[in-house]
Amino acid sequence: MAYRVLGRAGPPQPRRARRLLFAFTLSLSCTYLCYSLLCCCDDLRQSRLIGAPSCLRGPSTGGQKLLQKSRPCDPPGPTPSEPGAPSAPAAAVPAPRLSGSNHSGSPKPGTKRLPQALIVGVKKGGTRAVLEFIRVHPDVRALGTEPHFFDRNYGRGLDWYRSLMPRTLESQITLEKTPSYFVTQEAPRRIFNMSRDTKLIVVVRNPVTRAISDYTQTLSKKPDIPTFEGLSFRNRTLGLVDVSWNAIRIGMYALHLESWLQYFPLAQIHFVSGERLITDPAGEMGRVQDFLGIKRFITDKHFYFNKTKGFPCLKKPESSLLPRCLGKSKGRTHVQIDPEVIDQLREFYRPYNIKFYETVGQDFRWE
Repeated sequence: MAYRVLGRAGPPQPRRARRLLFAFTLSLSCTYLCYSLLCCCDDLRQSRLIGAPSCLRGPSTGGQKLLQKSRPCDPPGPTPSEPGAPSAPAAAVPAPRLSGSNHSGSPKPGTKRLPQALIVGVKKGGTRAVLEFIRVHPDVRALGTEPHFFDRNYGRGLDWYRSLMPRTLESQITLEKTPSYFVTQEAPRRIFNMSRDTKLIVVVRNPVTRAISDYTQTLSKKPDIPTFEGLSFRNRTLGLVDVSWNAIRIGMYALHLESWLQYFPLAQIHFVSGERLITDPAGEMGRVQDFLGIKRFITDKHFYFNKTKGFPCLKKPESSLLPRCLGKSKGRTHVQIDPEVIDQLREFYRPYNIKFYETVGQDFRWE
């Protein structure tokens, strides 16, 4: 059959049909790609608005290179807003840890602080009694043992010293007792370096009686030591007292006080009478409380005089329990000393006592 050739009449050519099909397919692909990009951008915008992690849904083949650095979203599933959709289990959130709490979960009350007050002396003067009496006060927390930090353990550092202290509230005073501080040459400077505001308590006693008490304690531990007279004198006939013996040297209060006054004013040092602590414990402890700046909580209602020990014992006014006395080593009977030896020692201490009275402004009446 013959065809007429009239312009573009006649059946379409195969090449033209292929071009039309390619154009149509390309148009559909571009439309789908644009739609995918719009959806992804909308997902990103919504995620940022609600604070969810950024992610993109699976891209089409055409957009693979563009989106390959984005983290794919979780697999599609029902959302909580859809009816009948199961609610996702809530993620477990660990409970916050409380700083400073113990293993039981409850925080320990108070803080360990360096002491604001120290009982620095003297040995066998009545320091244990003052410590036990003042611990009754609710505004005072005291270390029960003697840490000997400023004489024997200074090299351990203040952090070690602080770790020994009881925990105290902001309104409470931390206190410790080490009687040997008073006769330690380096102690005043070391305490001053810790805090120049430290309050110092010194319990003093008739130096002759104190020396005999010191010897009695040593004798109970070492029965083979020389006699009191033999240790007290280098030459008893000439009246030469051996000041190298510690029991004698401690009682030279005026000599030791000079070192403390180089660092602390007298107003920062309180002197307790060991004798009045026995005869009038409430009065002496009242003055200690005044010195520490706390109310007079400890009164005569807290004391009971034990005639057997010759010493006051503690009692709680509201309690029916028996009074609590100091240990067996307190109030023990002194060894008998030759009265002439006592007179010689009194004469030796007299100038030191007078100087001590004048310095502190108190007459302890030891003569």
